[in-house]
Amino acid sequence: MSFEEYAALARQLSEQRRAGEQHAATESARRRDLHAAVDSLEQRLTAQGQRLDQLGRAIGVDQPSPTAGSGAGASGNAASWPGPPSGPGSASAAGSVPPSGSGSASATGFGPATAPGTGGGDSAGAAGAPGRAGVEAYPELPAGEARLALPTAVTPAGGGVPAQRAAAADPAVELELARRMADEADRHGHQAELLAQRPVLLPTWSPLARAVAVYAGCGAAAGVLMLMLVLASGVGLVDGFTLGAWICAGLPAVAFFGGYLVLGRWGRPAMVAGTPPRYLPLGFLICFLLVPVAYCAYLLLVRGLR
Repeated sequence: MSFEEYAALARQLSEQRRAGEQHAATESARRRDLHAAVDSLEQRLTAQGQRLDQLGRAIGVDQPSPTAGSGAGASGNAASWPGPPSGPGSASAAGSVPPSGSGSASATGFGPATAPGTGGGDSAGAAGAPGRAGVEAYPELPAGEARLALPTAVTPAGGGVPAQRAAAADPAVELELARRMADEADRHGHQAELLAQRPVLLPTWSPLARAVAVYAGCGAAAGVLMLMLVLASGVGLVDGFTLGAWICAGLPAVAFFGGYLVLGRWGRPAMVAGTPPRYLPLGFLICFLLVPVAYCAYLLLVRGLR
């Protein structure tokens, strides 16, 4: 081989070495990026899990208890798997050959021998060991475990061949799918937070409009009770002092506290920072003005009809 050929071979080896180093550096950088992406995704999923736990506690959903028994099932499978054969069969499985008969034919292995599995031959070796009485060359598996031991695929000819293994998944593709699922979970979690920040009673209304509607409704209910008291006073069941006390103080107070309790029970969102406003001065004004005004309107209506 000439010097030029040696130089060309050296250059080729140097180029291959540089290419290998570049490939190794690229693969190392790719692995670092994958590890960083996995750590970031793990932190994100942990934060999502904590936020979902808060949402569950806010709406009163109990967390499912972790299921037990997975470790027991694994240990049970490991315990049920057959171990190495013991006893006299282990010596045959290890390759020990029983002593053969005398003669050159038996020494060379061309002597008379019976078929494997008949139990009558001495020179059948490991193939004939399963057929011999009291000798177990290979462990016999149950039917279900034998099917699980080696997956086979049925061919048109009827023979079983080992099934092909699934191709290894690309970590970058799996991380991208996990990231998309995390984005979808963030979107649904944001929607759940928006729904949790709305109260059950009149969820699309503003807090002020909701309070006005609740206090006005309670005042209207108190006005109906006032009409019943007026009718009872007309037939002599209620005297004038009692009627005046209920109209000026009793029924407005009942309407005010009723609206206050309704806003506290059904007007509060499941997730809210602090106590939502109940507009107490506005509610007091509405309730303590609505009932007397309703009574005055009733009197004017009755006098107008007369």
